[in-house]
Amino acid sequence: MAIDHLGKSRTAGILCVVASAAFFAAAGTFTRSIGADAWTIACWWGLVGAAIITAYVLCRERDRNRRDRNWRDKLRLGAGGWLLAVVGAFSSIAFITAFKLTYVANVTVIYGTVTFMAAGLGWLIAGERAPRRTIATAFVSLSGVILMAGAGWAAHASLLGDLFALLMTAGCALYMVLIRKFREVPVVWAAAASSLLLAIASCFVSDPFGISAHDFWITCAFGVSYAFAVILWTEGTMRVTATESGLLGTAELPLAVFLAWLILSEMPSVSALVGGLIVLAAVLFHATQEAGRKRRTTLAEPPALMPP
Repeated sequence: MAIDHLGKSRTAGILCVVASAAFFAAAGTFTRSIGADAWTIACWWGLVGAAIITAYVLCRERDRNRRDRNWRDKLRLGAGGWLLAVVGAFSSIAFITAFKLTYVANVTVIYGTVTFMAAGLGWLIAGERAPRRTIATAFVSLSGVILMAGAGWAAHASLLGDLFALLMTAGCALYMVLIRKFREVPVVWAAAASSLLLAIASCFVSDPFGISAHDFWITCAFGVSYAFAVILWTEGTMRVTATESGLLGTAELPLAVFLAWLILSEMPSVSALVGGLIVLAAVLFHATQEAGRKRRTTLAEPPALMPP
């Protein structure tokens, strides 16, 4: 059954978001299974991802707007859309590079702070005031990242990778803020443009045809996985609240670490595991508290009056 025919139900949204988390969780395992450099991976990954997302968007919009001859005009990105694409491309190359240089667990845990980083950027850029609860939880989450990064500093092996993970997280947080700022931009279409920009840029700094056949097919599978993750996440968040989406998305954290252990035999340090548990606990606490607050607000609202 096509995603577009699932119906705007909460159950379908939950299934889509959980499925997208599973695809996102496989990113680290894919990257570390490929021997090619980060830019070569980005080239083929971006091309495959852009092709699939583009085909999906065109088919979806054409089916939804059969009677509208100007439906293509709705796909124009504009300045805001291209800014999203550039920020997305920057985040993606930092994302792949981070996985190349450090443990999957480190990258995943650092990315777990994206909600709090987005709250901070939202305050700086758009003047959005974050609740005190969010700020307090962000500091708790930050302590977990510092603990994990401290282990990388001591080992002199993964510190650079942790820094790239922080850059990636900052880029993703900025992306989230810009999405709220440019609400008229077709987000999935911007994701396709972002992947294409990354693929084009990669051709200038790497040799895409120098990749081995083995790495090529794994990279293509990675691109397919990424495309499905973006599509499922977008469709899912259209059917559930943002809080529910964030809460369900935290399933990516432990799943990514589990896949890295199962397939790559990659066991992170004790400090990384403890730091990861702190971040996961902070994210889950914040999400559940926010969900409870919204539920209480909804119940407290007076029923709508019937028109005379």
